[in-house]
Amino acid sequence: MCNPEVAFMGHLTTQEQATQTPSQTPSQTIVKRIDIAAPVPRVWRALTDHLQFSQWFLVNLEGPFVLGEKVGGQLTHPGYEHVRMEVVVQAIQPTTYFAYTWHPYAVDPKVDYSDETPTLVEFHLEATPTGTLVVVTESGFENLPPSRYADALRMNTRGWEQQLKNIETYVLKTA
Repeated sequence: MCNPEVAFMGHLTTQEQATQTPSQTPSQTIVKRIDIAAPVPRVWRALTDHLQFSQWFLVNLEGPFVLGEKVGGQLTHPGYEHVRMEVVVQAIQPTTYFAYTWHPYAVDPKVDYSDETPTLVEFHLEATPTGTLVVVTESGFENLPPSRYADALRMNTRGWEQQLKNIETYVLKTA
């Protein structure tokens, strides 16, 4: 069942607030959540198997997610096929936590984003009575150049809303 909720810093549960650093403010972090009617292992595979991730995220990843390594591929989302996505895996804690860094909303082929500090994307999975709670957090927008900050934050806020719907649809269709 789709139940995405928007939560920014300052509007989080006490437990979520406890995991945030004092330097983060509401406008610097995106937090989205969805409860997917599927068991944690199924959602975990869709999230961390690069072939399944490619299907719902709309990207052709060229290899698996490996701790400490970079993996990339071309987006297949209509209108963004010119964009190459690259992530560096920061953590894989089977069936509960997956994290990577990337350059958010890096869509202009004329711009070299490699000197920018990437943002951190974290996925937390937790069993619920109805399936699996997925919480995605993206932080570090405050480190982006001022010229990119607002667009990256706005577009990724919308993007994570869509991606959570995408993973839910994918998991329920392929369960």
